[in-house]
Amino acid sequence: MEIEQIYIYLFVMSAVTVAIRLVPLTLIRGQVRNQFLRSFLYYVPYVTLAVMTFPAILSATQTPISGALAFATGIALAWYGASLFKVSAACCVIVFVVELGLC
Repeated sequence: MEIEQIYIYLFVMSAVTVAIRLVPLTLIRGQVRNQFLRSFLYYVPYVTLAVMTFPAILSATQTPISGALAFATGIALAWYGASLFKVSAACCVIVFVVELGLC
């Protein structure tokens, strides 16, 4: 790979990063009044976090089964109001027990 290509790649990457951050600031100057757009923008951080974490939950363990069971356990415990510490501890225990039984 030539050194000039690396500089081109870096320039394109930085231009895209700057454009993603500057375009909304320049196009949206006032308050967003559209209810659909406001609700969409409200949930974007949660969806982004979920999209980044979900594959890691299934692939961080030795077997996808233990990751899926821990994920289901975490959802159930969080749904019923368990604290973050209890949810994460229970998920770790589930992964440990399932992988101990499968290996």
